[in-house]
Amino acid sequence: MSRRGLKFGIFLAPFHRVGDNPTLAIRRDIELIELLDRLGYDEAWIGEHHSAGWETIAAPELIIAAAAERTKHIMLGTGVTSLPYHHPFLVAQRFVQLDHMTRGRVMLGCGPGALPSDAYMMGIEAITQRRRMEQSLDAIMALLKCDAPVTMKTDWFELRDARLHLAPYTYPHFPISVASTLTPAAMMVAGKHGLGVLSLAAGIPGGPEKLPGQWKIAEDAAAANGIAMDRGKWRLVVNAHIAENDERALAEVHDGERAETVTYFEDTLGRPPGRADSPLRDGVANGSTLVGSPDTVARGIEKLVAYTEGGVGGILFRAHEWADAEQTRRSFELFARWVMPRFQFSLDTVARSQEWARANRADIFAPNVEALRRAYTDADRAIPDGFITRAAGGRDIAPKTEKA
Repeated sequence: MSRRGLKFGIFLAPFHRVGDNPTLAIRRDIELIELLDRLGYDEAWIGEHHSAGWETIAAPELIIAAAAERTKHIMLGTGVTSLPYHHPFLVAQRFVQLDHMTRGRVMLGCGPGALPSDAYMMGIEAITQRRRMEQSLDAIMALLKCDAPVTMKTDWFELRDARLHLAPYTYPHFPISVASTLTPAAMMVAGKHGLGVLSLAAGIPGGPEKLPGQWKIAEDAAAANGIAMDRGKWRLVVNAHIAENDERALAEVHDGERAETVTYFEDTLGRPPGRADSPLRDGVANGSTLVGSPDTVARGIEKLVAYTEGGVGGILFRAHEWADAEQTRRSFELFARWVMPRFQFSLDTVARSQEWARANRADIFAPNVEALRRAYTDADRAIPDGFITRAAGGRDIAPKTEKA
């Protein structure tokens, strides 16, 4: 956690139910990022997917470019760029350009590719994806140094005397993070280069308990390469929804969560059904889902951070449409107003100022009452002849007249 406290944002895959107008859905995604920028959220990470119907953004860089022109402060990253699908030289080139276009607000999230159907269509064998991600990231990191030409040859890409013709806008380069679930591969790659981590495991059953072991893998890999990991670059990705009270929050998302789980994760992707009798309530209980009132969600964040045994830099909410559009916007607003400040130290001085004034009101405010009373008394004595005024109580003070 930085001195400013936790950072908050979204992990926008996105998830849009099949049958929803995809043109309107993409527009909603951009409008959501605009809303989060106005509400003071720190980050938005946008996904890359190419099949299975629900996650309909194929080029997150295009969303970033559009959102950058409509926002002022929020950082914009890919969540994630599937490195085995792209030549690493082109990935580096695109993100350096975005770094300039956003004046330093772009981030590169890296992963091996989440959907087997994406890799299948491109003829990429699943067993090669993690190795290819590491090779690609090695090449990208070498290119971003901009200190020497890069020559590198693998079984799927080649660099010959390669160099970037633009240096990054951000020195030494834009933030880079690696997405991790429960396997050690991503944590080892992050540790190899001292990069950030996006822990998707935090939002799945049993995931929070495994976070300390995951971070230890990255720390060991970093130490082996003579560098250190920074917890401030660690993000936990979880599901969340906030309403005025717990039961209302659970009711607002119940049907949408069931539709997403059954229709997408079970029927489409093949996840075993019935993994929990009460998935929302079980998720809230074990810390992998944050659904409830502002107080309940705040306690959930405290519990989730405690699982890490040392802290993290930020929390990302997996953007979903479990609730309707108005309830979803309200959720983000409630979080920004009543939860976010608790973890960013922006309430400390406000609370201390209020406590000080309350504790000292007898000594500080009582003399002011007397001063106000005297001000009215003195004003009465100072009314000139012929002058009409109105007293504090609303009565007219008649002008003085001379007797005939």
